[in-house]
Amino acid sequence: MREILNPNLIKLAESLPFPLYVVGGKVRDYLSGYVTDDTDICAPMDASVFADYAEKAGYVIARSFRNTGTLKLRRGEEDYEFSSFRTDTYVRGVHRPEESFFTQDIMLDARRRDFKCNAVYYDIKADSFADPLGGLEDIKNRVMDTVVSADKVFSEDGLRLLRLARMAAQTGFTPSRECMDGARKNAALIRDIAAERIWAELEKILQADSRHGIKYAQYYGLKILDDTRVLDEILPELTLGRGIEQRHDFHDHDVLEHSLRCVKYSDPEIRLAALLHDCAKPYCYVSFGNFHGHDKEGMRIAHEICLRLKVPSRLTSETVRLVGAHMFNVRGDARPAKVKRYVMENQDILDRIILLMQADFSACKDNLGPAPASIALTAFREQMIADGLPLSLRDLAVKGGDLAAAGFPPESIGDTLKSLLEDSAIQGFPNDRETLMERAVRIYLPRTGAQPKEDRQS
Repeated sequence: MREILNPNLIKLAESLPFPLYVVGGKVRDYLSGYVTDDTDICAPMDASVFADYAEKAGYVIARSFRNTGTLKLRRGEEDYEFSSFRTDTYVRGVHRPEESFFTQDIMLDARRRDFKCNAVYYDIKADSFADPLGGLEDIKNRVMDTVVSADKVFSEDGLRLLRLARMAAQTGFTPSRECMDGARKNAALIRDIAAERIWAELEKILQADSRHGIKYAQYYGLKILDDTRVLDEILPELTLGRGIEQRHDFHDHDVLEHSLRCVKYSDPEIRLAALLHDCAKPYCYVSFGNFHGHDKEGMRIAHEICLRLKVPSRLTSETVRLVGAHMFNVRGDARPAKVKRYVMENQDILDRIILLMQADFSACKDNLGPAPASIALTAFREQMIADGLPLSLRDLAVKGGDLAAAGFPPESIGDTLKSLLEDSAIQGFPNDRETLMERAVRIYLPRTGAQPKEDRQS
C-alpha cells in the first residue's frame, strides 16, 4: 500500500516515535482493488503531540476538535483527517459521541468504528497491516459485518443506517444477515439525524455507481434501505406504494419497486427526479382510487420532500419541474401546437425530461429499448430546429433592446417577447426581425397604452 501514499506522509510517519496508521475506506478500497482519494490517519497518541510533529513537517492544522482528538491537516494538495485512538460512548441514535476516552489500545479503537472492513489499519512506517477484528477476511469475501453486535453499532449512531447502504452500494459488498437485522431493528433512529446529513448520504447512494463503476450500484443501495425499512422513515411518501399494483399490461412491478427501478435505469443527471417521479401515485391511489393527476400532485409532494431533506434549491426546482413534466403526451396524441409549446416551455430541461421518460419506460418492464415518448419528443424538437423555429427567447430574432427602442414600456417587454416567440414557433410567423417588429408595433404596443417612438417624437 505504500506505493499509493504521498511521499510527504511517508516521511512524516518515519519521523514519529509512534506508529502512524492509515485506516478506513482507503485501506478497504485498496485491498478491494479500488482507488480512493480520501485518506484517514490515526495514531495511539494525543492529537496535540501529533500536531507538533505534523507542523514541523510542513503541514497546516486547518481544524482541531479537542473532544474527539481529531485534526484536519493540509499540505499543498494533500488533505488528511487524523484521529487519536479512542473509544466512544453515545446517547442512543445520536450521531456525535457523548464522551470520548483516549487510549493506546488498537482493539478499543477498532471496536468504536462501524464495520470490520473499515477497521483494518496500515502501519506506514512498518509497511504492514494490523487487523484486530478480522476485517481482512471480510474484505476478501466482500461482506460487511459490524465491529460488535449490530444492534449496538446501529443504536449508537443512526447515521450508520445510511452508511451501511451507501458503502455496500459503492463497494458491492454484501451486508451479513445480522447486520441487516440490526439495521432493521434500529431503523427508526434515523429520525434523530439531521436532514442535511440524511440528504448527503442519500445523494451518495443515488450516485453510487460513479464511485467505483459498479453497474446499478445506486439501485442496490436503495434496495438495502428498502429491506431495512430505513426508506420508510426518510421517504414514507414512496414506501406507501409498496404492494400497490399497477396495470399489468404496462407494469411488472408495484409502485415502489417501479420507482426504485427508474433510478436503476436512469442517467446520473436525473437520479433524484427518477426516485420521486411517481411520488404522488400512492397518495392519489389512497385518496381517489386511481393514479390520475399524479404528475401534478407529484410536484407538490416532491417539493415537500426536497424541503424536508434540505435539498439544494436549484436541484429542488429542477426536480419538481421534471416530476410535473414526465407524463406529457404518453399516449402520443397531443396536437402539434401543444407539443411545440411544451418544447418551448421546457427547453432548458428538455434533455433531462427525455432521459426521465426513457428511465420511466425501462422501469415498467425492465425494457432497455428506446422509449417511444423519448423518441417522439426528440424527433419533434429536431424537426422544429430543422424548420428554423425558435425554441427559446435566445433564438428569437427580436430582442428586448429592439422593443425598448420602439417605445415599449420596460414592464411589458418580457411578455411581448414571449408572445412573439409563440407567434413564430406555433403560429408560423417567420422568425425575422422585420416581420416580428412590425407585428409587435401593430398588435402588442397598443395594448401597453404607449405609442411608437417615432409617433411620440412627432
